[in-house]
Amino acid sequence: MDLSITLIGIVLIIAAIWIILETKRFRHRALAIFLVFVLLFSYFSFTIVFTGKKLDLTSISGIKEAGGIYYSWLASIFVNVKSLTSNAIKMDWTAKNAVGNSTNIS
Repeated sequence: MDLSITLIGIVLIIAAIWIILETKRFRHRALAIFLVFVLLFSYFSFTIVFTGKKLDLTSISGIKEAGGIYYSWLASIFVNVKSLTSNAIKMDWTAKNAVGNSTNIS
């Protein structure tokens, strides 16, 4: 598989972005770090989402299908984070002793 060639390409792009932005005397360090994280997240998420799927990325309809699959995956991440957060808020976070009775914290 062309995974190693793709990974080398991603690393070269990241290095190029880093070098270009470092030449501007550290003014845009946050932007460079953000771009690196976006590239790494995109690469690994595309790899995870499309593993085992046969997509034709040479046609417009194949690209639309891949985009739909990827964006539905991203939407499911946000739905899961929302669900996890709401369930964490609903939990009883009071301190309890070994017997299981809650203690008074004043």
